Amino acid sequence: MNDPIGDMLTRIRNSQMRGKSTVSTPASKLRAWVLDVLADEGYIRGYEKGTDERGHPTLEISLKYFDGTPVIREVKRVSKPGRRVYMGVNDIPQVRQGLGVSIVSTSKGVMSDANARAANIGGEVLCTVF
Repeated sequence: MNDPIGDMLTRIRNSQMRGKSTVSTPASKLRAWVLDVLADEGYIRGYEKGTDERGHPTLEISLKYFDGTPVIREVKRVSKPGRRVYMGVNDIPQVRQGLGVSIVSTSKGVMSDANARAANIGGEVLCTVF
């Protein structure tokens, strides 16, 4: 797999279109850090670590709905394996005038765009969520 973050975001998007309550994805530290930001911002209920039938580590993501519609309306991958997107603190984009969130990988860890601006630090913009 070339793009594990893109794969995880696609699994979340597809599961929400089908109305699923949970979705499973292979585990990695970067995926867990991105899920931590999504949980802190209120886009997912949370996630748990587990294993699949072959013993490989997985992450079970609990999706969040409001009045039957998914909380995540739109999720886009910004920085891809073929084209990495790095931005300074002043260039980090606001998603829908601040209603959404950009997830940024910085030297201080993976964080939301608001936290990156507060810490005065830039980095790789992984994805945007609205």
